[in-house]
Amino acid sequence: MATVQRQPLAAQAARLLLDRVKAGEWQLGHRLPGETTLAAQLGVGRSTLREAIRELAGQGVLESRQGAGVFVTALDIVEDWDAILRRADIRAVIEARVAIEAEAAALAARRRTPADLRAMRRALSIRAEAGDSVDHLVDADTAFHRTVIVAAHNEILLQLFDAFVPRLRRAMSEMLRIRPMVDPAADHRAHEVLFDAIRARSAETAATASRVHLTALGIALS
Repeated sequence: MATVQRQPLAAQAARLLLDRVKAGEWQLGHRLPGETTLAAQLGVGRSTLREAIRELAGQGVLESRQGAGVFVTALDIVEDWDAILRRADIRAVIEARVAIEAEAAALAARRRTPADLRAMRRALSIRAEAGDSVDHLVDADTAFHRTVIVAAHNEILLQLFDAFVPRLRRAMSEMLRIRPMVDPAADHRAHEVLFDAIRARSAETAATASRVHLTALGIALS
């Protein structure tokens, strides 16, 4: 079994523990062996082991529970979300966006308020008047889609959408400059269909409209 070879000891111990978690030695929710056993396995003192556990607890992988022990709460360290999106393939980004927005559209159809509808209608009108400017169209399009997310009244979905915006905006702007939209009227109509479904409180139709439109966008961007 691997033991700590060099300084810093706590960081090395944390890395070895994480490697064992990722290898499946301890499953999600399982309790780690006691301090004495783990310290001996890693070749470190108990104080160094505690520091390593604190490090992994701060990263969300382990959790110390008073009187119960140390438990696995994640199978890997969660990477910074912005960094993931910056390097992600645009197809993966669009697929995730479809999952988020289709559900948000269904929720918006069930939960939208008169104020939500007014905001969507205004955003849709601005989108229709965006003209030939790629930047204006992309910004107006993003603003409309955000009003749909807002109408879902789910803060987590809204935060996820906002995290996607910089990556999506860049990809859409680049795509439209290289390949201008073939039928802008049809594309805008797809947004009107989505709005009409939400206004009619038709959750299934709204989800389908969102999924079909964004899937087509993904094909265009890939």
